[in-house]
Amino acid sequence: MTANGSGPLLVWFRNDLRLSDNPALLAAIQSGEPVLPVYIFDDDPAASWQLGGAGRWWLHHSLAKLRDAIAERGTTIVLRRGSALRELHVLVREVGARGVYWNRCYEPAALARDTAIKDALRAEGLEARSFNANLLFEPWTVKNKAGKPFQVFTPFWRHCLGLAAPTPPDAAPAHIPGMMRPPSTDKLDDWKLLPVQPDWAAGLRAAWVPGEEGGQARLVQFLDEAIVDYKAMRDRPDLPGTSRLSPHLHFGEIGPRQIWRAVQARIAHNREPGIMAAAETFLRQLGWREFSYSLLYYFPHLPEKPLRSEFNSFSWREDAALLEAWQRGMTGFPIVDAGMRELWHTGWMHNRVRMIVASFLVKDLLLPWQVGARWFWDTLVDADLANNTAGWQWTAGCGADAAPYFRVFNPITQGKKFDPDGAYVRRWLPELAGLPDAFIHNPWQANLMTLNAANVVLGETYPWPIVDHAVARERALAAFSRVNKSGDWVEDR
Repeated sequence: MTANGSGPLLVWFRNDLRLSDNPALLAAIQSGEPVLPVYIFDDDPAASWQLGGAGRWWLHHSLAKLRDAIAERGTTIVLRRGSALRELHVLVREVGARGVYWNRCYEPAALARDTAIKDALRAEGLEARSFNANLLFEPWTVKNKAGKPFQVFTPFWRHCLGLAAPTPPDAAPAHIPGMMRPPSTDKLDDWKLLPVQPDWAAGLRAAWVPGEEGGQARLVQFLDEAIVDYKAMRDRPDLPGTSRLSPHLHFGEIGPRQIWRAVQARIAHNREPGIMAAAETFLRQLGWREFSYSLLYYFPHLPEKPLRSEFNSFSWREDAALLEAWQRGMTGFPIVDAGMRELWHTGWMHNRVRMIVASFLVKDLLLPWQVGARWFWDTLVDADLANNTAGWQWTAGCGADAAPYFRVFNPITQGKKFDPDGAYVRRWLPELAGLPDAFIHNPWQANLMTLNAANVVLGETYPWPIVDHAVARERALAAFSRVNKSGDWVEDR
């Protein structure tokens, strides 16, 4: 078949596992040709950033929901496993397709893969079209006055807000005109994405509802219950003050345009200053996501190497025992350990706590940010390469925005400020639940009578701190001062 001939169109789903606000799907339907939805699970072991365990769990359930939603609209999604280029060519030949439509990805490996696929399809006279479903503003449309990418967030987001508003999202199609005889499909269960022995996903099942409906429900709940207090409460891990939309965004079960429009509609009905300020603060989080993707697009080495080249020679430590203590939530610093256990149990961690645990790894322990990013990648349900990388480099001081370079989070004062009653710590560290508020973030400073009353035995039921924060802070500042001599300010808060 040629691009000018007739034949079905493949719609290649990737990180856009939804039917609404899906421009590739809509364009294929509008063509008038039969549509064949396709998902290819390319788990090449040689690839650098394969889905981690939590991500695979989410993908299974998200694909199951997408499969059912497509079936309700009159057709089926074909699941195949292997090289995307190979499997697309096989399917094109099997069904006599005239082309393939998809929504764009922006990770370096995905960009290279998609370019190769597009070139190969067009070389055979086939149609290959890509669309934007996953960003408000695509990276190449946002540059500074010198025509270069922004490396500081605030001017980046200010520039974005001066551009044309994102286009309105389209509703999900009521019907998808499929093929009379679609080709064979893998069974989702045969991909073995779910953990079995052991089944560690009970906490994920209790915390999340993957799928497009789950994402929409989460957005509605946030707009109805939490956005009014978002600016004041978003840093409180003990309160339900954030949207928790990040995994739905990562898998494309909801798109940023849908969130943008929903927030705009919300404030159109209530323009009180508090609501307006909360909405602006929340939309800045979408802006940070856009900024992260822009950085990854223009600096594709970021997942492995720092944006600031002077950090290439930084003398990070290697200590497997300290790394394991951090991963297991056994550092002896309650706010750090609570975050790491929340992560293991639910596949997610509150953003304020992410900053605290990341600072502890790279500043208190002087372990490389890359090992932390890898651990997050394997354990987060929202393990997004752009956001994850940018966040870790921000905390380590080697990425975009210079101010965090010297920031050293104090896990005790951070805990007392953002978990003042210790509710978050008590939830995830039940062995400390009996401690009074005064010592919930610093149990080693409690006297023996207080510890005994709370059934806490340091070194047995809960570890002693693995480092002295004050000593570790000075060591970190000395190490970082050897990298940068600019005289920038130092903050410990």
